[in-house]
Amino acid sequence: MGNEYNDAKQEWEKKLSKTKERFPERKESFVNSSDLEIDPLYLPKHKGLEEEYIEKLGFPGQYPYTRGIQPGMYRSRFWTMRQYAGFGSAKETNERFRYLLDQGQTGLSVAFDLPTQIGYDSDDPMAEGEVGKVGVAIDSLEDMETLLKGIPLDKVSTSMTINAPASVLLCMYIAVAEKQGVPKEKITGTIQNDILKEYIARGTYIYPPKPSMRLITNIFEYCAKEVPKFNTISISGYHIREAGSTAVQEVAFTLANGMAYVKAAIESGLDVDEFAPRLAFFFNAHNNFFEEAAKFRAARRIWAKIMKEKFNAKDEKSLRLRFHTQTGGSTLTAQQPDNNIVRVALQALSAVLGGTQSLHTNSRDEALALPTEESARIALRTQQIIAHESGVADTVDPLAGSYYVEEMTDKIEEEVFAYLDRIDEMGGAVQAVEDGYMQREIHQSAYEAQKRIESKEDIIVGLNDFKLDEELQADLLKVDEQLEKDQVKQVQKVRENRDQSVVDHKLNALKEAAKDDQMNLMPFILDAVKSYATVGEICNVLRGEFGEFTGV
Repeated sequence: MGNEYNDAKQEWEKKLSKTKERFPERKESFVNSSDLEIDPLYLPKHKGLEEEYIEKLGFPGQYPYTRGIQPGMYRSRFWTMRQYAGFGSAKETNERFRYLLDQGQTGLSVAFDLPTQIGYDSDDPMAEGEVGKVGVAIDSLEDMETLLKGIPLDKVSTSMTINAPASVLLCMYIAVAEKQGVPKEKITGTIQNDILKEYIARGTYIYPPKPSMRLITNIFEYCAKEVPKFNTISISGYHIREAGSTAVQEVAFTLANGMAYVKAAIESGLDVDEFAPRLAFFFNAHNNFFEEAAKFRAARRIWAKIMKEKFNAKDEKSLRLRFHTQTGGSTLTAQQPDNNIVRVALQALSAVLGGTQSLHTNSRDEALALPTEESARIALRTQQIIAHESGVADTVDPLAGSYYVEEMTDKIEEEVFAYLDRIDEMGGAVQAVEDGYMQREIHQSAYEAQKRIESKEDIIVGLNDFKLDEELQADLLKVDEQLEKDQVKQVQKVRENRDQSVVDHKLNALKEAAKDDQMNLMPFILDAVKSYATVGEICNVLRGEFGEFTGV
């Protein structure tokens, strides 16, 4: 076994050397304030632990990826600081994006308003009162052009939190890139595109599960050939946790959904290594610091085993769980909102120590309203302080070898596999969703957590203890009510100025293609988008063919 350990170590050293050729380390040497040198990696010093080390931890960038998916992790490059933003009109959100980029943000993350998320235009009666409230309103390609004006899409990667109409918004992004002269093969970013968790925890679904899964596999297939650098799904545990799940349930239900997407793609005729390298995940970072760090490490190890042993993936990239993290929205309190700055810092630190690839830090006022510019800046500065001042990014996986963290990683893995076995016995994630199993488990966990808060078994500072008699009133962002009227006029103006005969032709072509299960709908949606067909018009065509999901 000693030979296997030494071989793995040599392999890691080779990979690290190659990585440094492409991405030189941030500093010529890493030292702390006492001028002590910091090694890129620390290993167990006790003899006889080699077998357990290789089986459970491995070296960074090597199976089972417990210690990270890259050999040097943050020594060369920090995680992407991707602050989530979107409110009001495309013009206002574009201004916020450009402000955050000027402040040192390294990637965009788009929040869409509720009508966009469920496939309605701003002038639809269903959209009344919701336009631009929880994100940016995007009705047509013209809005997307405004949203991304002045942002070079060959240099900035963009994450879009969009699910049921993910195909439409991705096509809009592709069309804007082409107008900028950026070919679709060069654009980078992520669409969430994770419909199963919508049925479980969030509710912004449109179509029933089967046609929704078809759209997702259509995106996998299309992007594997046409948009190879774009992450085609961000399988989300974030909203599962926000709905009240435990850390174990967050990982278990997220990975169960991931397995369902992989299975659906394989059944549609795709080879696992054709699409799996572009799968990405999205997790929550909560308050229990060591549990969260262990959770991220366990999730990587579990996914690597699943892809290798269950789906026979051969490409190393198919085994790597790449994930974005957002700090816990449900942990923020409206009481004493400045306390949220501290909560977010601890949560962000757990994500970094857990090896995240990108990170959003929530703003202090998000329990009350969309963040102000000042609050968004503080949230970004939190990440920058962790990166540049804390020293935690100077060595890979600094928590490795902690008796507590390693035991917690193992226990989380064991409990997650127990859930996965139960879901497998039910027939997989889709069946478990349709039966309401995951929903019931989450509801029970949320109930138990609330009881602990009400009984003060769990203390939430400022909420159920250490309260103030008088709360200071924070300055909050308010979305102008005029915005909805302006957005309605905007989408109506787009309809007046476009060639309606071309739009009708493109929408009819999409309708006919939707009737044939073997047709990939992405080229038809892209054609419709380029003709300035709206999100609502495209989604309504698919509603007519697929129907709408009304719940379990």
